[in-house]
Amino acid sequence: MYDYLKGLNERQLEAVEHIDGPIMIVAGAGSGKTKVLTTRIAHLMKNGVDAFNILALTFTNKAAAEMKERVEKALGNSEARNLYIGTFHSVFAKLLRAEATKLGYPSNFTIYDTDDAKGIIKDIVKEMNLDDKHYKPAYIYNRISAAKNGLIGPKEYRQDTNIQQEDTRSNRPLLADIFETYAKRCFKNGAMDFDDLLFNMYVLLTNFPEVLAKYQHRFHYILIDEYQDTNTAQYAIIKMLGARRENICVVGDDAQSIYSFRGATVQNILQFQDDYDDVKVVKLEQNYRSTQSILNVANNVIANNQNQIPKELWTSNAEGEKIMLARTMTDNDEGRFVADAIKEQQMRNHYQNKDFAILYRTNAQSRSFEESLRRMNIPYKLFGGVSFYQRKEVKDFLAYLRLVVNTRDEENLKRIINIPARGIGKTSLDRIIVTAHEQDKTLWELIEHGSSNSKIDAFVLMIKSFQSVLQSKNAYDVAFAIGKHTGLVQELYNDKSVEGLARYENVQELLNSIKEFTETPDEEGELLDKSLGSYLQQITLLTDSDQNNDPDADVVKLMTIHSAKGLEFPCVFSVGLEETLFPSSMSLYDRAGLEEERRLFYVAITRAKERLWVTYANSRYRFGSLVQNEESRFIQEIPAAYLDKTFTGISNKPGGGNNIASNMSKGANTMLNQNFDRVPSLKKLADKLATASMQPVVHTPTANFAPDDVADMQIGMKVEHQKFGFGTITSLEGGNNNRIAAIEFGAGHGVKKIMLNYAKIRIVKE
Repeated sequence: MYDYLKGLNERQLEAVEHIDGPIMIVAGAGSGKTKVLTTRIAHLMKNGVDAFNILALTFTNKAAAEMKERVEKALGNSEARNLYIGTFHSVFAKLLRAEATKLGYPSNFTIYDTDDAKGIIKDIVKEMNLDDKHYKPAYIYNRISAAKNGLIGPKEYRQDTNIQQEDTRSNRPLLADIFETYAKRCFKNGAMDFDDLLFNMYVLLTNFPEVLAKYQHRFHYILIDEYQDTNTAQYAIIKMLGARRENICVVGDDAQSIYSFRGATVQNILQFQDDYDDVKVVKLEQNYRSTQSILNVANNVIANNQNQIPKELWTSNAEGEKIMLARTMTDNDEGRFVADAIKEQQMRNHYQNKDFAILYRTNAQSRSFEESLRRMNIPYKLFGGVSFYQRKEVKDFLAYLRLVVNTRDEENLKRIINIPARGIGKTSLDRIIVTAHEQDKTLWELIEHGSSNSKIDAFVLMIKSFQSVLQSKNAYDVAFAIGKHTGLVQELYNDKSVEGLARYENVQELLNSIKEFTETPDEEGELLDKSLGSYLQQITLLTDSDQNNDPDADVVKLMTIHSAKGLEFPCVFSVGLEETLFPSSMSLYDRAGLEEERRLFYVAITRAKERLWVTYANSRYRFGSLVQNEESRFIQEIPAAYLDKTFTGISNKPGGGNNIASNMSKGANTMLNQNFDRVPSLKKLADKLATASMQPVVHTPTANFAPDDVADMQIGMKVEHQKFGFGTITSLEGGNNNRIAAIEFGAGHGVKKIMLNYAKIRIVKE
């Protein structure tokens, strides 16, 4: 046996040693899927497969780098450097650059990030004289993104009757026009957004058979990590690339498919066996991460999903502590309870701050935990804040770099033509933009050969001077010259305010990152492509998880469960387990949505290695109103035998019972580690308070209350009901004559289904 195969369990070894033909590795949480995937690649190479003929696709650059490093270590040589390993977007961007001219793009095309794309859409909405509060750029971007991930281009979008009806119902009938204009604008700018990297890859392989044959011949073996997260476009591309040999290996876990909002479809992994003949299926069910107690909870929760590949996680680890369930009176109490529990665990079991993670369903929930952690001087880090690369001064500098590489990029040209201020007025620029559109030219084409504005001419000359050294200088030398000669760095340096200093430091940090890029050798110590174009592609394709720097910092981690996927922590708090929050109100009337919410809870549970807390609040403020909550149905799916309610002051009554918050008063706080059932007077008070808090509040209608036309009502609207008060429409069913709305009300009423034709409801104008 090869040394690198030592330590694999029986199922892992079975997955690694299968070479030819399709294979699906169903890898349960914590079952060592990365080890299996990398060892499988090493085994292929050890059995004579050329590294140049292996394609491995991941979802983060971090995962790709780790895979390549592990393969190299297993083989003890540098052949791993020849592997095609990377994210879908980075690999396809590389292939598209080689073939871009076939699609009419320059090989140095710009890659637009989400903010760039939304900025273009905002401009288009403005040009079309539409209301940007109704045609919101973020909504339109998501709509276009979902279409392209489903392989629907502008033409197909316009021709799809169902899509057009949806847009008409949402009173956005011009969305197809915006999509078409957006696509043309990106093409004219020589730019692709993230979704175009997938969509255009599909178009390339579909429209150019010789290109498809070329890459089918190159990639003999294809491996896909996190297959449950693939979307329609990724699925179709993989199917085409692997059609010649069908040596396709997919690794994933249907129970961790939680990204449908990004276009991912769990059906890709559920139906893999139907796509190929003689598929080998290997289930990795031994968990190396968690205690058996945690796995018992995870197995029981996910068993409630109907649409799944059955498996049962088990471990040879210790049985471990029971799961701790805490109910508090308010969300602020929930925050205090979590902070108290962290302090207690640090004193009792000597955990460090970095051993704790607080996982929530939505970013808005972080407030109460941040406040409580600050009060107790517990350092923490909030994941999901503004990315370094999204800060204005950084984006301004990057706009210069992108324009120098690709002058067709109109959006970045408009962004920096007057930054720093050089006297180019908005009126002059708008006039040139209109002329460019009328003549169907890029903005650069119009100003390159002279304009009536000397300041614009000077700007063009400056950009051309930077372009003249692109081929002879590395990324840092070009960027340094741009920072110096544009006056951008000097302007930031001259601002001596606290904010100005921070902005200057951010630009210096950007230059530092470029310097590091140019001086960091690749494998074998070689300095390969260190051009500005290469650097820009690298940073544009960074994913959120790649930007979470310094994971070993001794701080408590706060993040959404979506952000936590792929991570693990000794101690985890899964918080906010309340109906309409987790599961989300948007998923309550749809099995697919509800099952994804349950998978999300499963992911939260399986992040924990040693200890897990599940908490929820009896009431919390949502949308400006105090809302009374019921415990999540997911809690009710956990057998009572696996829960420790005594630890948190929960009664022994199944389902959680009634209790008073651990921090409700100084006296109650001292009872934290006692069973409330043993203190009759306190239990009686808790029952009384909890029961009283659930009583619906009588609503007094707004003065001059008048019902609105139900045909105008849409999902997400804030409304007022004459009896139930203020709420939000979460779903709509039925035709125009019998529309039924699910409305989430506060003040103890919860979610109610209402036939709009018989209800007195008005739309709350924002």
